Amino acid sequence: MTSAPAPRVRPRRLRETPALRRLVSETRLDPAELVLPIFVREGVTEPMPIASMPGVVQHSLDSVKQAVADAAAAGVGGVMLFGVPETRDATGSCGTDPNGILNVATRVVADEVGDALVVQTDLCLDEFTDHGHCGVLDALGRVDNDATLERYREMALVQAASGSQLLGLSGMMDGQVAAVRDALDGAGFAHTAILAYSAKYASAFYGPFRDAVESTLEGDRRTYQLDPGNRREGLREAMIDIDEGADVVMVKPAGSYLDVLADVAAASEVPVWAYQVSGEYSMIEAAAMHGWIDRRRAVIESVRGIRRAGADVVLTYWATELAGWLREGTE
Repeated sequence: MTSAPAPRVRPRRLRETPALRRLVSETRLDPAELVLPIFVREGVTEPMPIASMPGVVQHSLDSVKQAVADAAAAGVGGVMLFGVPETRDATGSCGTDPNGILNVATRVVADEVGDALVVQTDLCLDEFTDHGHCGVLDALGRVDNDATLERYREMALVQAASGSQLLGLSGMMDGQVAAVRDALDGAGFAHTAILAYSAKYASAFYGPFRDAVESTLEGDRRTYQLDPGNRREGLREAMIDIDEGADVVMVKPAGSYLDVLADVAAASEVPVWAYQVSGEYSMIEAAAMHGWIDRRRAVIESVRGIRRAGADVVLTYWATELAGWLREGTE
């Protein structure tokens, strides 16, 4: 019997050694492509652990200084700040109070690392309303889109004045990018950039985040966040935001919406980011604590997969730690 000829085409040749694999890698990670979400809680004097997010804390105004300094030293590209107030009301007035926790934290962080990385802020009402929705409610208890836009305009001006370099519009109100852009330009903040959470889905993966901000949500957000089954709608929302003046658009969550991310990345003329959300983080941490997966490899693979799908930047709670691995060359 004549043996079959040896294959001439051998893709495995380029996988033979770590150096070869590194040389031909199609998707690379860099610390500058990472953004660290950070929670700052009013009225605490030390970091407060978040039970459903092992390793993540609610920072005090003092402890956040070290956290952002560590991020800057690791080469992380930016930090996204979220505020956790002591009191809430129907209109989320803490969000537009210059002395509210998010705006105070923004000034603290901008003073600490504003020249080393991009200081970003979450522009949404959900952390500040007593009902937990991302906007103000009408007489029937529905989120009032246009009344909410007025609150977003006010928030934008306070956040920009506090030192935020990029405003993260995460509320999913129709027309929010245009409303905020007009407000910023009219008040002399033409250089403040807008990150639109364009394709933000009504996801089950936000649960731990709601613990982190101590959400008081009543009901759900399905009337304004996207249906998880809708792919084309995610792209449509991103294109609308670009037309309204968004400087960056984002897909959230990341891992379960890589198809949407790839669609947006293929069509967008502005940078496209993705948010690796709290549930994605906590699942890997929980599995690793049980010894079911290799934590470091899973973290790297998950972030690399998001980048491979088209994200220019990834918001991830592992940003500082991952940046450290990348700088050490131990990824």
